[in-house]
Amino acid sequence: MRLDKFLKVSRIIKRRTLAKEICDAGKILINGRPAKASTEVKPEDELSLDFGTRIRKVRVLDTPKTASTEDAKSMYEEI
Repeated sequence: MRLDKFLKVSRIIKRRTLAKEICDAGKILINGRPAKASTEVKPEDELSLDFGTRIRKVRVLDTPKTASTEDAKSMYEEI
């Protein structure tokens, strides 16, 4: 699954266009490497998101195409 879509479906970022902009600005790392919006995300990848005032680190657990609000939390875990 594309990184920008994963961020939107998992509800880490609310809009896919915003997720794309953040990715293109180089503020997201996958396993320590800068990632573009089109980078494929797989289970067990570690994401580091720089929100300016804080850095959020999560581990990808699952990448379904769609998810309900309840299922979105099970797609990743905080590390």
